[in-house]
Amino acid sequence: MTTFVTDPAHSEVGFQVKHMMVSKVKGYFEDFHFEVKTNNLETFEDAEVHAEIDVNSISTKNKDRDTHLKSEDFFNVEKNPKITFKSSNVTKSGDTVSVTGETTMNGITKEMTIDLQYNGKGTNPWGQEVHGFEAEFTINREAFGLTWNQQLETGGVLVSKDVKAQLELQFSEKSE
Repeated sequence: MTTFVTDPAHSEVGFQVKHMMVSKVKGYFEDFHFEVKTNNLETFEDAEVHAEIDVNSISTKNKDRDTHLKSEDFFNVEKNPKITFKSSNVTKSGDTVSVTGETTMNGITKEMTIDLQYNGKGTNPWGQEVHGFEAEFTINREAFGLTWNQQLETGGVLVSKDVKAQLELQFSEKSE
């Protein structure tokens, strides 16, 4: 099997969530690592997918909000510094790769399926073959114990329970 890893300079793990039910807050994680072990990245034959995200690297471009997100009210990075994913089943249909596995966030593990769109392959300026994937999916943050919120006078809540996650991933063969 060959191991493929994300290129952090050409990959992104982002999210957005409704704030006060009228606008969106966007953010991303700066430190992450995705790895795919497979005989063929185009077909995902016998693929195993592993991911690790450093929660302490969260950025919403607002220091106070980032500090709050790292606190016990949300991710509790002192106790739960990583978000992890390990695949249990991978299937491919056309250009869509469905990856089912266990996601652990905030100390809680749940099974989820992420549909990755295969965007094709190319050769970078250094002669290395690269493959691009993207995904957009919704996570119920409350299912992972991220339940902090405030009721608004209008009847809504300060932070939506649904978080839209976005992945832009460029893989290349791992150097030995």
